[in-house]
Amino acid sequence: MDTPHLEEVCTFSGKDRDPRGWSISILFFALLPRDQVQAVVKAKVDAVEWMDARNHGKGMAFDHEAHLNRALDVLKRKVERHALPLHLTPEHFTLTALQHTCEAILGHELDKSVFRRRLKADLERQLPEVPDLVEVVGLEERGHQRPAKLYKARSGFLFLE
Repeated sequence: MDTPHLEEVCTFSGKDRDPRGWSISILFFALLPRDQVQAVVKAKVDAVEWMDARNHGKGMAFDHEAHLNRALDVLKRKVERHALPLHLTPEHFTLTALQHTCEAILGHELDKSVFRRRLKADLERQLPEVPDLVEVVGLEERGHQRPAKLYKARSGFLFLE
């Protein structure tokens, strides 16, 4: 399985990053739905441990906390500038689930009506023949309220601003 979105963030280097001496790291982040992480890392990583990116506590090696913070800042800025983090959603999702994904990245709740208006305005600015969000006709998610429409990312979607 390929990683849907892999992006270079920055390069860290210096003699004081690691007590063993000079080191260099090139930082990337990948965006993929949580349920697909194991399929991507399978034989490449011994174990995956989940942590809250904003409340991870202490204990990260070397300057890895700075790496995490830089990647989060880049991701947050992109979402603030209206990039849709559709690579983090499952194949089919509701607009509420997309809103929750954006809220997790931004670190605060969004007003539902403001989020929907912004989303509609963003979609109207796109070329009508290639919208980023595509309604999945014939599928709905049933819950306590009325059924919610399901959406998916268009084929070939890229996480751009």
